[in-house]
Amino acid sequence: MAAANVVEITDANFDTEVTASAVPVLVDFWATWCGPCMQLSPTIDALATEFSGKVKIGKVNIDQNRQLPVKYRVNAIPTLMVFKGGQLVETIQGAQSKDKLTAMLNKHAG
Repeated sequence: MAAANVVEITDANFDTEVTASAVPVLVDFWATWCGPCMQLSPTIDALATEFSGKVKIGKVNIDQNRQLPVKYRVNAIPTLMVFKGGQLVETIQGAQSKDKLTAMLNKHAG
């Protein structure tokens, strides 16, 4: 469901893909039945291309990965979290504009 440059993040690979990442990581918690998530998906894919090499973009399907949403207290989707140096540094809930997400990523990419 994700573009080629969007990483599928799972309960099993979270530490490798997010915690140990040398670059900031935007994690999109989503589900196939979530309308706003599906509307946001093309924006996430575009950001993955735009920020390639500067920010890693990943998606967590909450129906297939039950541990991460509990660990990070995801109680609504879409929820977007930015991790930097393995630490959660920002959280946004709900569908967001590309401009708002670009500004957020620029803040953490530099």
